Amino acid sequence: MSSINLKKQTAKIVLEKKNLKGVMARVGIVLDISGSMRKLYRQGVVQEAVERVLAVASQFDDDGALDVWVYDNEFSRLPAVTEKDFVGYVEREILNNVGVHKFGRNDEPLVMEDVIKKYVNEEPSQDPAFIVFINDGGCKNGIKRFIVESSTKPLFWQFVGIGDSNFDVLRKLDSMEGRFIDNANFFHLDSMETITDEHLYEQLLDEFPIWLKEAKEQRII
Repeated sequence: MSSINLKKQTAKIVLEKKNLKGVMARVGIVLDISGSMRKLYRQGVVQEAVERVLAVASQFDDDGALDVWVYDNEFSRLPAVTEKDFVGYVEREILNNVGVHKFGRNDEPLVMEDVIKKYVNEEPSQDPAFIVFINDGGCKNGIKRFIVESSTKPLFWQFVGIGDSNFDVLRKLDSMEGRFIDNANFFHLDSMETITDEHLYEQLLDEFPIWLKEAKEQRII
């Protein structure tokens, strides 16, 4: 059985456990491509992360596609990845793509603004958007504005911190004030390579069901 099918099976089990079976959602992944991420791109860890989140998208999404952004101090909105073309996606669409700005500093607010623009303005939908945001530290304070602004929208931010950098801004997400409802979660991994698919999915989908329930009650979705 192919690795993506195994991941899909694991994702399905975790979704059932969390009562998310039958939930329709659009899924996006935002990938840090600042200088400190260079090694993780070279080693194939980012490709693996894309495949793992694609397996979740295939369970949630009506078309099984995963929307993709990358960012450093600039950002690119890339072609969605599907089960038909995920092999070599990172190499092909990111590393070998001269249009993608790579290995600069990180500036999250720029890409967050574009994520909101796509899901809220360009392609409004009754289906919520579940955004997996991968960052290896030093997140800008400016993300708060976009999290607060999007708290009335059908959009949930799941931040994943990798490595041993500073995650102070993300650690304070749960106590962030001024939001209509709590629309963001953060967890930290020492390394992406060593966590099992099951454990990753358990963490990724930890707060999403709580948000879904509240978003329905508040008529956001």
